[in-house]
Amino acid sequence: MEILLVRPENSEQLKAIKSVLKVLNVDFVTKKDSGYDAEFVKKIQDSRKQVKEGKLTTINPKNLWK
Repeated sequence: MEILLVRPENSEQLKAIKSVLKVLNVDFVTKKDSGYDAEFVKKIQDSRKQVKEGKLTTINPKNLWK
């Protein structure tokens, strides 16, 4: 079977879609959208880990153009 990804624009659309699926006896799973791409989140987490480990370069803004 296929998996459908549906992105309703508001709560009214979401409620209507859920109602239709229930009437048709279609099994569905809901998941909150984090708003961020998973790959992007992983990059941010990796960067934060590097900072904690001291793997970073600091630049004095006063010497930025020297």
